[in-house]
Amino acid sequence: MRAITIPTFGGPEVLTPAEMPTPEPREGEVRIRVAASGINRADLLQRQGFYPPPPGESEVPGLEVSGVIDALGEGVPGWAVGDEVCALLAGGGYAQYVTVPAGQVLPVPAGVDLVSAAALPEVVCTVWSNVFLTANLQPGETLLVHGGSSGIGTMAIQLAREVGARVAVTAGTSAKLAACAELGAEILVNYREADFVEALRTATNGEGADVILDNMGAKYLSRNIEALATAGRLVIIGMQGGTRAELDIARLLTKRAAVIATSLRARPPAEKATIVAAVREHVWPLLDAGRVRPIVQASYPAEQAARAHEDLAASGHIGKLLLTWPESR
Repeated sequence: MRAITIPTFGGPEVLTPAEMPTPEPREGEVRIRVAASGINRADLLQRQGFYPPPPGESEVPGLEVSGVIDALGEGVPGWAVGDEVCALLAGGGYAQYVTVPAGQVLPVPAGVDLVSAAALPEVVCTVWSNVFLTANLQPGETLLVHGGSSGIGTMAIQLAREVGARVAVTAGTSAKLAACAELGAEILVNYREADFVEALRTATNGEGADVILDNMGAKYLSRNIEALATAGRLVIIGMQGGTRAELDIARLLTKRAAVIATSLRARPPAEKATIVAAVREHVWPLLDAGRVRPIVQASYPAEQAARAHEDLAASGHIGKLLLTWPESR
């Protein structure tokens, strides 16, 4: 099979097409003939040498795919060869074939095409596990999403809207904010022009956000604490703004707030299967009904992976970027 490999760490130019053995499914796994591979910022970090795959997982980047099951390992109930699916991976997604535990596989939702389905597993599982399972966002609460126009952001807006929460977002352009508003965000903050802490206080009568989904890390830590409501929950899922910052514990105590840092990739398969099952129960009906949808900015042929990484790093997109394997459709 063909795959996009990282023979050395560095810029997008190090991404190299290569021939590799086609993997065979082990017990409890399925093999997917890949139609499309989702691109995530974690892939950029892996390419630079900062985010290695968990032990025993593929060195090929890629945390989500869509495609067609073409082989089953022993002990895999509920799936059949020919099923159109998408899947959450620990690695290996930039390839024509991938094997994955059956518990991390989801059917392609009704009304979503096979390629666009690759935009779903990582973002939906990330949002559901963090915003709902961990931070327990409730109807009537306010969710602040940093990077609201990203793949994770656009999904968080839609899911929070569906449960009856109020959504605030930060983004860097008027076009991105307009896209967020179209999806259901009500409080729109251009972080280049306004302070999100003050904007949120004004919009919430001084209360702040009950839940903050943060991809920035250190750079926003103190301001995120200020933006939290009493009993608020700050969930950090990224470190685009650095890894080290001071935490004002007195301020945190005053607010009776929580700071939670999580990641998805390194979780054991059993934990991922639990998240995937919850997503299938709670989110897939919304996708089937067309109430929630994947937002895809662009798709690139797999051999243009370097260009796709450049475009993702430039942050000019809205929603997700994908790699496609045309001969695998």
